[in-house]
Amino acid sequence: MEMILVSGCLLGQPVRYDGRDKLSEDALLLRWRSEGRLVSYCPEIGGGLPVPRRPAEIIGAGGGTGVLDGCARVVTDTGLDVTDAFVRGAHRALQAAERAGARMAVLKESSPSCGSSRIYDGTFTGTASPGVGVTTALLEQHGIHVFSENDLHRAAEHLTRLETADT
Repeated sequence: MEMILVSGCLLGQPVRYDGRDKLSEDALLLRWRSEGRLVSYCPEIGGGLPVPRRPAEIIGAGGGTGVLDGCARVVTDTGLDVTDAFVRGAHRALQAAERAGARMAVLKESSPSCGSSRIYDGTFTGTASPGVGVTTALLEQHGIHVFSENDLHRAAEHLTRLETADT
């Protein structure tokens, strides 16, 4: 059975910066959960950040890829550099995916860790721009395809392709 790495907040865990969750009750996620496919992980907690914590955004070019390449940083709204925690959490998320044999992930859109098509632009004004988070960048560099909670139908199609290719 194909396993799927999923942001803990989407599964109802109160791990977000504000101490809340972003529970998704989408039928596909619920079905995958009942099938035992989901591997829950929060990269920010895995990187050692507390709950609650100050909001953080990526500053500099390249989004999550830029952070991994050393060209960008992850900074809180008070100016604290939390890049190391985000990178550490991304590597631990990759390890969790690899341990489970997950070749795909469903991660929380807009997060500086988990965003898969957009992240906040580093101005702390609520403005999003195209880009990926640190964990998404690392997972994709290692061949793990990442989808957001807003793109579960495409994720289901990918899951079918993976399982069909294995038969």
